[in-house]
Amino acid sequence: MAPLVPRFHLFEIDDQTWFPSFLRAYVQEGLHAAWVYRVPVLQTSSPARVAAQILQHVLGPRLPSYTFIDFCAGSGGPTPAIERFVNRHLTAQKQPNVDFVLTDLHPNTESWARAAARSEHIGYEPKSVDAAHAPRELVDGYTSKGKKVFRLFNLAFHHFDDPLAKAILKNTLETSDGFAIMELQGRDLLSFIMPAVLGIGCFIFAPLYAWRLRSFSVLVFTYLIPIIPFVLVFDGYISALRTRTPDEVEALMKSCGGRTEGWEFKSGKEIYMPPVGSVRWIVAEKISSRDW
Repeated sequence: MAPLVPRFHLFEIDDQTWFPSFLRAYVQEGLHAAWVYRVPVLQTSSPARVAAQILQHVLGPRLPSYTFIDFCAGSGGPTPAIERFVNRHLTAQKQPNVDFVLTDLHPNTESWARAAARSEHIGYEPKSVDAAHAPRELVDGYTSKGKKVFRLFNLAFHHFDDPLAKAILKNTLETSDGFAIMELQGRDLLSFIMPAVLGIGCFIFAPLYAWRLRSFSVLVFTYLIPIIPFVLVFDGYISALRTRTPDEVEALMKSCGGRTEGWEFKSGKEIYMPPVGSVRWIVAEKISSRDW
């Protein structure tokens, strides 16, 4: 289905340097909650579980051959939850577990250390990592262990303008055996409903998060000065306008200057909250990796 509107690369408030860091942390906490929690009755699954199932289904028996590196991990995002679901699946199949590594241009080592403390299969790179220029030693550190590198971009790829997206794709083709782009929005009518749902959820669940975070300011900036719900909704709409279709990503991939011969490109959409909530996914993998 063709997108409802053309792609616009407009600004998101959460990306701006002038946006207060403590409010950014609350917004990211809201996005994290949207990824990892399931609302009974309304949702059939959490998006993180759906993302894990996509990797399990598309990669199949090759899943244990990879180390998964999140190149835009932020504060951790859904990756620790995806790791739990993937490794539970592998354990049930009596297969070896796989490692997930958190990296970012702006490392959040405090948050990552907490995630790593909860699972031996979560690691992180404390130094800044540019997804367009992945350090050779980082990649070699995992391929030398007999594993292949699989890059993850969870709710991240829409942040890149076309020149940066091309540079990242070129570097990915040169240093990885596969990658996945997971988004929770797109340029269609149903996706434009979802940010409003997220805003309503913010008002409903704010007391719970204020208690969990031991922060009265969550209530202040939700109800008295509703900056948190405003940013979640505003950025949600901008994210939808920024998100590329699979055809658009494939076109960037073919024009990025990297070798695309021998790569297989798949995409789809999996519903987690009928009819408006879905995980839009793109998975590309070297065909040679399918022989493992």
